[in-house]
Formats: sequence, C-alpha cells, structure tokens
Amino acid sequence: MSLSESTVEAAALDELASLGWTVRQGTDIAPYAPSAERAGHDEVVLQGRLRAALDRLNPGLPGDALEMSAVD
Repeated sequence: MSLSESTVEAAALDELASLGWTVRQGTDIAPYAPSAERAGHDEVVLQGRLRAALDRLNPGLPGDALEMSAVD
C-alpha cells in the first residue's frame, strides 16, 4: 500500500478536528482572502491566533508581558 501526501494530510486534519481543532483551508486565510490572517505567505506564525491563545492561557499577566517581538 502506498500513501500519498494528500492521504496523510487528510488523516492528520481529521485527527486534529477530532481533538477540537478548527480546520481551515489555506486559501481561506491567505493574504489575499477576505478573512486573511497574515499579510504575506512569509509570515509563518498567525500572530492574531497566537496572541488570543496567550491571553486566554495567561489571564493574570499584564498585556506588555505578552507582547510579541521579532527575534533576530
């Protein structure tokens, strides 16, 4: 039996969905989409999602403690 990349990807996405993750198509959140979550394809981290998770997981921390900055 040979596995294709799409078969493995579909299985992984199904598993993540079963764990409660929201699965979205890349084209839905791409820079050119109406619901874009990043300015360019070179942005690997979805900053808005990361910040929302940090706020949710660390409710007692002040906002400046959670500020994200680029590391060179």
